[in-house]
Amino acid sequence: MTPALVTSLRGYGARDFRADLGAGVTVAMVALPLSLAIAIASGAAPETGLVTAVVAGFLISALGGSRVQIGGPTGAFIVVVAGVIAAHGYSGLVTATFMAGVILLVAGLARAGRLIGYVPEAVINGFTLGIAAIIALSQLKDLLGMDAAMPADAVHKAGALWAARGEVNPWALGIGLATMGLIVVLRRAFPRLPGLIVAVGATSALVAGLGLPVDSIADRFGTLPDSLPMPRLPDLSPAKLRELLPSAIVIAFLAGIESLLSALVADRMIRDRHRPNAEVLAQGAANVASSLFGGLPATGAIARTATNIRAGGRTPVAGMIHAGVVLAAILLAAPLASGVAMPALAGLLLLTAWNMAEPQNWRGYLRDGPLADRVLLGLTMVLTVLVDLTVAIGVGVALGLLLRLSRRVPPPDDWTPRDR
Repeated sequence: MTPALVTSLRGYGARDFRADLGAGVTVAMVALPLSLAIAIASGAAPETGLVTAVVAGFLISALGGSRVQIGGPTGAFIVVVAGVIAAHGYSGLVTATFMAGVILLVAGLARAGRLIGYVPEAVINGFTLGIAAIIALSQLKDLLGMDAAMPADAVHKAGALWAARGEVNPWALGIGLATMGLIVVLRRAFPRLPGLIVAVGATSALVAGLGLPVDSIADRFGTLPDSLPMPRLPDLSPAKLRELLPSAIVIAFLAGIESLLSALVADRMIRDRHRPNAEVLAQGAANVASSLFGGLPATGAIARTATNIRAGGRTPVAGMIHAGVVLAAILLAAPLASGVAMPALAGLLLLTAWNMAEPQNWRGYLRDGPLADRVLLGLTMVLTVLVDLTVAIGVGVALGLLLRLSRRVPPPDDWTPRDR
């Protein structure tokens, strides 16, 4: 369970540091707007996303089992975080995140990192598609510049959006679509350029320069703070722990799954092998620390990890630099970041949801594999959107394990159980 940082620093030289420095700065430019957008979409204050990127991002790289993993707040948590905040308030989320971190620490010490192989792929794909759909639906209000209050559940939210269709702000819609178009163009034309922050910065500057009637972060939340909060313990009373245990289990499960999936993707890209138990331990430490600073749940971020690899990141030092650059932005550029336009962030998250859904795989989901797996994927997705992610994961994993057991080769007729 030795962190990848320990072995990566053997023979580490100036050339490696230059590569990690460039990659770390590049990833930070991606993480800045994403962290703000994810926090806002989760129903939290925007600065909590930045705090999570700094505190959890540093620890996931420093203690993790992957050489190139980048951690922080991710889109997969938006649905869970929003639900916990709606039910228990932000203080309840902080307590649940702390508990989830402890659960992950215990899981890592118990060497449970390899248990990801027992979670059916159809379940992972199903709740990922469901989360992507919920994120997309939740961002339409800001993309369209609506002021109407939106209910929490997906069905009523869709109805409320339709009822408020006469309130569409064309300026907001134009800024959101322009941001999305610019991100796509920059990704294809200049893949090494931090296109997310360039696009969001350009359209937000347009809003400020022309005085367009479009909300910014400052209009909605006030100016961002220019320092990290002081750490403090959340409410750990027995009643609060019992109340939040189900939410903590879901956060821990999702953090473990997302981080290990991200590490597997990174392994394929760099032809390496991560250390799953060290990775789970790092996720536990990162979530405990994030909660102490009032941050969000954190996990490995597949898109930012891939960006790190493509930018030349070689060791966990790149992820630690990424956290340092985000911290520098908080200390030096908080007022500037407060001017980011809300429709620009909405457009960014809509593209994030589209990428999460992996549309290139939809045909394979419908055509390939056993019918039971396709039904399981669809059921998990529908339960995620219409009911609750906790229910979706519980039902999906239970049915998936039953399917796996049913496909096992039956014992031969002359098989005799051992005497127990």
